[in-house]
Amino acid sequence: MARITTEPIVVKHGLNLPEPGLGDNRSHEKRTRDSLQLLCSGPVFIPLNTARKIPAVLEQSGFNIEAIAVLGECGWELADVRPSGSHANLFGLAIDLGSTSVVFYLVNMETGEIIQTISMENPQRRHGEDILDRILFAGRGGLSTLQDEIIKLINQAIARMCQENSIKPESIYYCTVAGNTTMCHFLLALDPAHICKEPYIPAVNTFDLIRPAHVGIDINDQGYVYVLPNVGSYFGGDLLAGILASGMYQKEEISMLVDVGTNAEVVLGNKDWLVACAGAAGPALEGGILSCGMRAQEGAIDRINISPQDLSVKYTTIGGSKPKGICGSAIIDLLAEMFRAGIVDQTGKLMKDRDPARIRQIHEEWAWIIASGDETATGKPVYITQSDIKNLIRSKGAMYTILNVVIQSVGLTFGDIENFFVAGAFGNYINPENAITIGMLPDIPIERYKGIGNAAGEGAIHVLLHRDSKKELGKICERITYLEMNVRGDFMNQLTGALFLPHTDLSRFPNVARRLNLGS
Repeated sequence: MARITTEPIVVKHGLNLPEPGLGDNRSHEKRTRDSLQLLCSGPVFIPLNTARKIPAVLEQSGFNIEAIAVLGECGWELADVRPSGSHANLFGLAIDLGSTSVVFYLVNMETGEIIQTISMENPQRRHGEDILDRILFAGRGGLSTLQDEIIKLINQAIARMCQENSIKPESIYYCTVAGNTTMCHFLLALDPAHICKEPYIPAVNTFDLIRPAHVGIDINDQGYVYVLPNVGSYFGGDLLAGILASGMYQKEEISMLVDVGTNAEVVLGNKDWLVACAGAAGPALEGGILSCGMRAQEGAIDRINISPQDLSVKYTTIGGSKPKGICGSAIIDLLAEMFRAGIVDQTGKLMKDRDPARIRQIHEEWAWIIASGDETATGKPVYITQSDIKNLIRSKGAMYTILNVVIQSVGLTFGDIENFFVAGAFGNYINPENAITIGMLPDIPIERYKGIGNAAGEGAIHVLLHRDSKKELGKICERITYLEMNVRGDFMNQLTGALFLPHTDLSRFPNVARRLNLGS
């Protein structure tokens, strides 16, 4: 995918330098610096390692070279020199550092093209699906282990992409990382102990540029690693990246950005103001704790439909293979479809008499069968239990309540929102109508919902290709008012009403009530 950009943070300049003589006896360094500073419109810093290379490269190339400059903390730096005509491209690496999966983007810094995208499972999951479990593991002496695991994964991804694209790691000059606050602390071996307890403070909010060797990342040693800043314990660089990707911070109209996952991360505002918060929505929305939940991989049910007339079930799976479980994109669809079909009531209780052919007891608990053992790849049924439904309703209720508390905090209503951006995997696959039906998202016109996919990755790429992004992020951080959801009493007071389908107050969901004849 090509992108138009004229301001990447890594640039290549061709320099045809005058050869030394009695009338021009400048050093190799001075000769190079003087020409480069004209092109960079200001001072250029030359690290010692690069200075050592300059004389030989100049002599070998007849003083016709390519100068690779990277944008450092105080301006441009000469990261590398090589003979002209090398035809070697410059690359950047953008990373979406997720707690479940880590996504890597190899970017051509000269064209803006994304050369390759790969996703790999985060090996830290072995220490707990829940971030809190990993923080506790870090406190028991496991912090270096958590860092080693993620650095090893990053280097594996770099090696794979370099091999598959016939490039060298030294051709990657910049790495940008967007992740939540805790994940970035693990990456840099910063103590995360205070992130999860009052007064909820990270060790670091703003990360200065890091030389790759300081954390062990295998890219050009004169390049940089840039970790996007955080605003609070539960408001990290991944959400700031989403603000960049959505462009909401530049718009006149009011927008809301939601990144749905284990945490619900929310931003509300426009070019003049931003209010943000994050709170636990629960891993149920990702399928992490459901009886038959699984990651979005081959065999996962990703779409489901239930006929309200004859209760027949249709579903699709990733890869078109036999089902093995159900992933996050289908969970919201499933609950909405069961509600429409009358298989669950407004409290989420399974209506056993409504569909006795599919409702049975499994492990002494009532469950509804999505796919029988004859249909599945494992020979075991794929199902959802009463406890699963309870967890889903609690998660969706927490999601809606977080949104409502944020909107109320500034005296607005959901009707005032012109753009409702949904990020993350849910941004690609969520069906807004189904999310509204179960009371997870507000009942506003469907056309206002805009999925922006992997906003964290998009934001990390944006930083590579727009050299003013760091300044923009600084301004965004200054503009944000952060609400700490964990200490707000109105959150718990409102949550109870959201633990129904779609809500105890049907006036909040008039279109759902009308479609399903609720309250009549």
